[in-house]
Amino acid sequence: MPESDAFAQESNQDQLQEMYLKALDKIEEGGLIEGEVIQIDSEFVYLDVGLKSDGKVPVEEFKELPAVGDTVETVLVKREGRHGEVIISKKKADMKVFWKTLRDAFEANEPVNGKVAKAVKGGFEVNLGFDVRAFCPISKMDVQRIENPEEYIGLESPFLIDRLYSEKKFNIVLTRRLYLEQVTEKNRSVFFEKIAIGDEVEGSVKSFTSFGAFIDLGGFDGLLHINDMSWGHVTRPKDYVKKGEKIQLKVIRLDPDEKKINLSLKHFQADPWSTFEEKYHVDQVIKGRVTKLTDFGAFIEIEEGIEGLAHISELSWVKRVKHPRELFSIGDECEAMILGYDIPQGRISLGLKQVLPNPWDEIEAKFPVGTKGKWTVKKITNAGAFIELEEGIDAFLHADDLSWTKKIRNVSSILTEGEPVEAIITSVNPEERRIRLGVKQLEGDPWTTFHDKYPRGSIVEGEITGKTEFGVFVKVEGDIEGLIHKNNLTVTKEEDHEEKLTSLNVGDKIKASVTEVNTSKQKLSLSVREMKFREERAEISKYMDGEEESGDSYTLADMLKSKKD
Repeated sequence: MPESDAFAQESNQDQLQEMYLKALDKIEEGGLIEGEVIQIDSEFVYLDVGLKSDGKVPVEEFKELPAVGDTVETVLVKREGRHGEVIISKKKADMKVFWKTLRDAFEANEPVNGKVAKAVKGGFEVNLGFDVRAFCPISKMDVQRIENPEEYIGLESPFLIDRLYSEKKFNIVLTRRLYLEQVTEKNRSVFFEKIAIGDEVEGSVKSFTSFGAFIDLGGFDGLLHINDMSWGHVTRPKDYVKKGEKIQLKVIRLDPDEKKINLSLKHFQADPWSTFEEKYHVDQVIKGRVTKLTDFGAFIEIEEGIEGLAHISELSWVKRVKHPRELFSIGDECEAMILGYDIPQGRISLGLKQVLPNPWDEIEAKFPVGTKGKWTVKKITNAGAFIELEEGIDAFLHADDLSWTKKIRNVSSILTEGEPVEAIITSVNPEERRIRLGVKQLEGDPWTTFHDKYPRGSIVEGEITGKTEFGVFVKVEGDIEGLIHKNNLTVTKEEDHEEKLTSLNVGDKIKASVTEVNTSKQKLSLSVREMKFREERAEISKYMDGEEESGDSYTLADMLKSKKD
């Protein structure tokens, strides 16, 4: 090598060494300094830090011991110790690096790891390492409400730094909830990007509701609706899945805008409706199980996944069913007839009464008009009473058919529910399912009897039962009540009929002539004036007949004259 080149190289080395020494002079105590491992014994790791003497670090400050030649970052504690040695600390260097990591994580909104040390007032104390403690409010520990804080002690988890104060104060506020929400949102976005309807996914049963179960798909939920657990009728979600259980499901609905995911268990099996017409037809009698009772009917499952409705009107030929629970309980086995179906809508109309003979088809033969009997009063109404002829077959007894002569205003004054009554069947209508009874028809119609016995002009005697401003009511033979109008109480027009009406009292006996008998309207009209007129005419006839026999001449004028005298 030429002498000039050797001199130049030596000069460059001197310059570099001088620059390095000046750089070392700038390193203040407490600053970071790197050193090369030159020796390791049982107590110390020795480092060449480029100063007058080597530094040493206790082996306990290392989690894992380095190898000779490795570079280690430390803090320069003192350039010269008591004995002129360099004092360095890896622990303090690690602490500086740790706080720098915390600050970087805070500024970049990156998570840091921590371990819940204990529950304190309002939240939790979290150990971040290097004896650095932080506070996490209870409201920011989880995405769900915390009922038992003690369950979180010992939990190791990532946290986001919500607030970071001075290192000297060691005051840090954390939030785990925000971290979990961010992870959940990220996982959900990935799910919607990669998963399509019909895909199979795995989830964990998280919780139950009355309409199904929520499935944890990785921090976010999907819904397994009760109707998607089985093709059959499901009443209890817990009968199909267990809390905490991992299950395979099919995705049947995705709504990224609403962030809704619907899952299914039943779609792993074929839809039973696809083979319905191969097994069933209209008018077929099937066996089924009652699964649900409503006000309008009973739902009956004929096989898993196929359920039909027996409307309340199709439950019985004769019984007036107010609610299906009168006949069934959930779980009961029964027979029913298929009345119709709609496969696209998944509906079947069933009938239970069609399995049994219709008693109304033979009702006229079993209970012909004119049949007499003693039957039980089932229910009393304002208009009459329902009488049970046999179980499920009721007849109606109208209040007007209790008596020929009395106007029954309160049926319960004559009949008592649960007590028997003797009656006769007066009409049967199978088409409208109506039967009428009568009590008064057990005896002859007194109006007809009276009409035949007392034609117009007949004289009857009766008792005054009532007075009104227009006349008096009189009860005559057969408990028939007739009316004598006040104008017909007097014999002549000259007499004061008001005075005559006043003179009469309830209970008085009175005779009158029949002027009208209307059997259909049950109306009887009587007249004292008519009776007197007929008596006078009869008297005239008598005198007239006597004249013919005696040959004496006696006229109507003579009779009236004698009356006047």
